[in-house]
Amino acid sequence: MGWITDIISPETRKWEEFYRNRFQHDRIVRSTHGVNCTGGCSWQIHVKDGIVVWETQQIDYPLLEDSLPPYEPRGCQRGISYSWYLYSPLRIKYPLIRGALIDAYREEKEKTGDPLKAWESLQNNSAKRKQYQNARGKGGFRRASWDEVLELMAAANIYTAKKYGPDRVFGFSPIPAMSMLSYAAGSRFLQLFGGVNLSFYDWYCDLPTAFPEIWGEQTDVCESADWYNSKMIADMGACLNMTRTPDCHFFAESRHNGTKAVVFSPDFSQVCKYADQWVPLHAGSDGAFWMAVSHVILKEFHHEKQTPYFLKYGKQYTDSPYLVVLNKEGDHYTPGRLLRANELAQYKDIENGEWKFLNIDEKSGNFVVPKGAMGHRWSKELGKWNMKLENSTDDSPYDPALTLLKNNDGVLSTEFTEFGLDKKALRGVPVKYVETLHGKVAVATVYDLIMAQYGVGRGLPGDYPKDYTDPDAAYTPAWQEILTGVDSKTVLQFAREWANTAAVTEGKCMIIVGAGINHWYHANLMYRAGAMALMLSGCVGKNGGGLNHYVGQEKLAPMDSWSTLAMGRDWVGAVRLQQAPLWHYINTCQYRYDGQYSVYNTVPKNEMTGKHTADTIFMAVRNGWMPFYPQFKQNTLELGREAVAKGAKDDDGIKSYVFEKLKSKQLEYSIADPEAAENHPRVWYIWRGNAITGSMKGHEYAFKHYLGTHSNAIAKDSEQHTKEVKWHEVAPLGKMDLVVDLNFRMDSSALYSDIVLPAASWYEKADLNSTDLHSFIHPLSAAVAPVWESKTDWDIFKELARVTSEAAKKYLPEVQVDIVASPLSHDTADEITQPHVKDWYKGECEPVLGKSMHKLAVVRRDYTKLYDKFITLGENVKTQGLGAHGNHYLCAGEYDEMIASNHFPVEKLNGKVYPSLKEDKSAANAILHLSTLTNGALNVRAYQNMEKKTGLKLADLGEGSKDLRITYADLQAQPRRYNTSPLWSGLMNDGRAYAAYTYNVDRLVPWRTLTGRQHFYLDHEMYIAYGEHLPTYKPSPRPELYGDLKETLKEGKAKVLNCLTPHGKWHIHSTYMENHRMLTLSRGCEPCWMSEKDAEDLGIKDNDWVEVYNDHGVYCTRACVSSRIPPGVCIVYHVPERTVGIPKSQVRGNKRAGGHNSFTRIHLKPNYLCGGYGQFSYHFNYWGPIAPNRDTHVTVKRMDKVVF
Repeated sequence: MGWITDIISPETRKWEEFYRNRFQHDRIVRSTHGVNCTGGCSWQIHVKDGIVVWETQQIDYPLLEDSLPPYEPRGCQRGISYSWYLYSPLRIKYPLIRGALIDAYREEKEKTGDPLKAWESLQNNSAKRKQYQNARGKGGFRRASWDEVLELMAAANIYTAKKYGPDRVFGFSPIPAMSMLSYAAGSRFLQLFGGVNLSFYDWYCDLPTAFPEIWGEQTDVCESADWYNSKMIADMGACLNMTRTPDCHFFAESRHNGTKAVVFSPDFSQVCKYADQWVPLHAGSDGAFWMAVSHVILKEFHHEKQTPYFLKYGKQYTDSPYLVVLNKEGDHYTPGRLLRANELAQYKDIENGEWKFLNIDEKSGNFVVPKGAMGHRWSKELGKWNMKLENSTDDSPYDPALTLLKNNDGVLSTEFTEFGLDKKALRGVPVKYVETLHGKVAVATVYDLIMAQYGVGRGLPGDYPKDYTDPDAAYTPAWQEILTGVDSKTVLQFAREWANTAAVTEGKCMIIVGAGINHWYHANLMYRAGAMALMLSGCVGKNGGGLNHYVGQEKLAPMDSWSTLAMGRDWVGAVRLQQAPLWHYINTCQYRYDGQYSVYNTVPKNEMTGKHTADTIFMAVRNGWMPFYPQFKQNTLELGREAVAKGAKDDDGIKSYVFEKLKSKQLEYSIADPEAAENHPRVWYIWRGNAITGSMKGHEYAFKHYLGTHSNAIAKDSEQHTKEVKWHEVAPLGKMDLVVDLNFRMDSSALYSDIVLPAASWYEKADLNSTDLHSFIHPLSAAVAPVWESKTDWDIFKELARVTSEAAKKYLPEVQVDIVASPLSHDTADEITQPHVKDWYKGECEPVLGKSMHKLAVVRRDYTKLYDKFITLGENVKTQGLGAHGNHYLCAGEYDEMIASNHFPVEKLNGKVYPSLKEDKSAANAILHLSTLTNGALNVRAYQNMEKKTGLKLADLGEGSKDLRITYADLQAQPRRYNTSPLWSGLMNDGRAYAAYTYNVDRLVPWRTLTGRQHFYLDHEMYIAYGEHLPTYKPSPRPELYGDLKETLKEGKAKVLNCLTPHGKWHIHSTYMENHRMLTLSRGCEPCWMSEKDAEDLGIKDNDWVEVYNDHGVYCTRACVSSRIPPGVCIVYHVPERTVGIPKSQVRGNKRAGGHNSFTRIHLKPNYLCGGYGQFSYHFNYWGPIAPNRDTHVTVKRMDKVVF
C-alpha cells in the first residue's frame, strides 16, 4: 500500500508547487493584442506581484441573433504566446542609439554648445554622416538617456523644417485599428508639425483595388458570424485556420448548417481540410477560372433561363442598364465612355449633367436620368441621391432596359481583346442611335457589352465561341483549362451549383479571399472576375453573400471621430497623407531599375501606356490625382514667407502667389527631380510596425538609397530612362538623416534604425482595438506599468512634441506660414472635377486649383505651441463637426459637454478651456464620446443628415440605440457591440450579423461610385487605354520580362521558381515569429518550402540550407521539401527576422543575407494613378497603386558552407 502513502504524502508532492505557483495571480485585467491578425480577441491578463504571468481567453462576448453560434472562444495558441515578449531578451528596455551617431553628435555639440548647430554641423560633414549611415544594421547600439535622445530628435525636427521644410519629416505605422491611440500619437504629432504620414494598406498590397473600382469603397466585408448564413462559400487565397484562427469555427459550423465549401489553392493548404472540394488551380490563374464561371452564368442563367431574381437585381443595383458610347475605329467599333445626360438636348442644362448618366425605359423607350449618380451626390438639389427606379428630372417611375437584343437600331461589329491568348475578336453588339449635341452616336447597354465580352453570342453575328468546348475563344470552360490546369467539368459543376444556390437563396453565396490573390500584379482583375460572378447572381449586399476580403485588421470602427483626432484636424485644416507605394518606388530609386513597365504589363499600345511609370506619377501629382511629399523643391515655410514679403495679404493671396509660380514653372515639384538633395526624405519615424523588413518591397534598395548601408542587390539601372522626371547618372546613397523606431522588441527595423525607443507593450497601455471580423470594440489595458524605461506611444510622442516646442522657442519662435498641396479627394465634390484626362502642365487645359490640378491650403504653424495642441482637443471639432465616408454631423453640444462635465478632464491654455488629451484614456474617451458608433445621439443625427441627401427614410436605423453611450471603462468591463451607423455599409439592428452593402441593398442608398451602382464597366480614359474597362483576364508578367533575374541568369542557366510569401502558421499573423514558443513549434527559422520534384532537380534534401536569390537580394534558410507544394513554386512565409538564424550568403560575397522582401522589387500598375473622377479619387489607404510581390521569381541553390 506504499503507493497510497506516496499520493497523500505532502513531502512527495512538493514538485506540484511549481505548477500551482505558475498559475497563481492576484488580479485579472482585460486587454487584447495590437497585432494585424484580424482576431481582435478579448484576453484575460493574469498578474502576480506586478508581473504578467499568463493570459487566457475571455468568454463574455454578447450574443448576436439567436440563429447564430456564439463568437467565443476567441484566441489562438499564437496569441497566448505573447506574454513571452514582455520579459524576453528581445525586449527594448532603454533608449538605444547607434554608437557612431552619438559619438559624432556629442563631438559636434561639444564644439558648438548647441544641439541644433551640432546636428547641422553633423549633416554638413559628409564623412561623419556617411560613417553613421554605414553602421546601420551592423550593431553598435548604446544605452542612452531619454533626455539626450529627445534633444537630438527635436534638433533634427527643427533643423529639417528650417532648412528643407516640415514635409521632409515622415512617419510610418500600419493598421491603426490594432491600437488606435498608439497610431494616433505619431500621426497627430506629424500632422501638427507639418510632416507626412505614409499609407500602409496599399503598401502591404492588402488594398483590394477592385473594391474602389466596383463599389467606391476601400474595403467592406462581413463579420465572421455571417459565414454561418452562407449556403456556398468559395475560398481563394485565404487560409482561414492559419490566418483567421479565432473565427474559423464559423467556417466549420456553417458546414453543419448545410453550407458547401470549395477551396481554390495551388497547394494543399491548411484550410483544404475544411472543404467539400479542393480545386488546385495554377498559382495566379484564379481570374481565368472565374471568368469562365461567369460565362456559364451569363449563358445559362441570364440568357437561357432569364432567372428573375438575377435580372431584377442587375437592373436596380448594378450599372448593367447604363449606356456606353461605341467609337468607330476603321471598320469596327470599340466601347468608350458612358453616355452623359448633358449630351442630350433635353438634359443639356441640368446641374452636374456631365456626371449624370442615362438608361432607357423598357416600356416607353425614352431616355431617363437615373437617380443616385455622382452628379446627384454633389448637387445643390437634395434628395435625389438614391437608387429608386425613378427619373431624377421628374420623379416618374421607369423600368430600365438591360438589353437591346430585341429592340435595337442595328448590330455593330465591336472589338474585344482577350489578353490571355493575345487575341482580338469582332462581335456583334445591339445598339441604339442617339442624337447628341455633338452628333449622332451609337450606344449599347453595359449588359450587352458584358455579354459580348464574355463570349455569350445569343444568336448575334461575330467571333463568338461555338460552345463550351471552344478552347480558342474567351471565356469558355475549355479556354480556362490552358491557364488554370482545371478541367471544364469542374467549371460547369461549380458555376451551376453556385448560380442555382444563389437563385434559390436569393444571394447566399460568398467568396472569402485574401492576400493569396491580392498580392498578384493583376489582383484587381482577379477580384473583379470573382465579383462579377457574385453580382451576376445577386450575392452582394446580402447576408451570407459578398466578396469578403480578409488580409488585416483594417476596420477602424469609430473612424469619424478618430480620424480628426489622429490627423490633428481639430487644430489644422490641411494634412499631408502620402500614398506609400509610389513614394517608396521613387525614393528608394526602384524606378531606375524598372524600365518601361509595358514590357511586362499586358497593355494595348497607345500614348498613355507608352510612358515610364515615374513619368505617369509626375503627371498624376501635378494633376491632383496623387500626393507626393515633399511637395516642392523650395522649402514651403520659405515659400510662405516669400509670398507674404511679395505682398500677399491673406490666404487667398498666398495661394495665388504659389499658383502663379507653379503655372510659370518657376516653382519645381519635388517629384520632377527626386534625386536632388533638396527633395530627399530626411527624418523617418517608425512605430508599431516592421517597416524596413516586414513591408519594404525591394528592401535591399532601401538599405542602399535610404539608409546608405550594405545591400545585396546586384541589379543595374535600366537603359529605359524617364523622360519627364529628371534622370541622374548616379543615384544618391543614404538619403535619410535620421531613422527612429519605437518598439518593444528588437526586430529587423530596429536593427537598422539610428535610435530605438522602448515602447510599452499591449499589456502596458490604454488603447482601443476593432476589426473586420467582428462588430465589437476592445480595450487594450495596462495590466502592469510599462517595464524598465519604456513608455506608451502616446507618452513618447507627447514628450517629443514637448521638446520640439521647447526647441522652437529658441530656433523657430515666429508663426510659420506653410503651404500644403493636396490631391483631389474621394467622398468630396472633387470627385466631379475632371471628366477628361487633360494635362495643364502641357497646355492641354487651363490650370485651376482644385479642378484641373491639385489643391493648395495655407496652414499657420506656431511650433512653440505644438505640445499645447497635442494635449488638447481643438475647436474645429465644435465649429466644423465630424464625419467620414461622405457623412457629416455637428457635435458642438458634445464638445461643450466635455468641457462642462466632471467625466472629462480639461486643459487651460491662454485662459481658455479645452477637452484634455493629455492621457491616453482621455483620448480614448474623446473618440468614443464623439463617434456615431458609440454615441447614439450622434448616430441619429448623422442618419438624419443622410436622409436629406438621399430623400430616404434612414433615421429609424439609429433610433433604437439613441441613448447608447460607450466609455473606455465600459469596454474594460465587457466587449461592446457598436451601433449600426451610416459610416459603414452594413446593417446590424436586432443582432443581425454585419454584412457589407446591406445598407445599400435594403435601403437603396447608392454606392459611392459614378453611377451610384456597382460597376461592371469602368469608363475612365486610362482604364480604356489600359484595356481594363471591362472585366478581363491578364496573365501574370513573364519572369524574363519582369526584371528579377537579368543579372542572376548571366551566370548561366538555372531553374526558375515563382516565390510566394504568404502568412505563416507559427507567427502572430505575419510577424512575431521569433519568440521561443513559435520557434519551437516550427523549424527554428522560416524555411523555404519546395516541391519534391524541384528539390530533386536541384539536389536539395529536406532541411538542407539553401539560398533563395535573384537580382534584388538573397535569403538564406533551410529547405522544407513537401508533397503539398506544386512544381514551379516555392514558399517563404513572412516575416523572418534578422535576429534569428540568418547566415551569410555565398552568392553575395559572404554578406549577411536578408529576409522575404530581399528578393522583391516594386512593380506598379499605372492605371491605379488616375484621379479626380468618381470613385477614382485619392484618399489615404483607399486608392492608388499597390505593391505586389506574388509574381516574383527566384533561383534556389543548396549551400555548401553555412557561416553565421
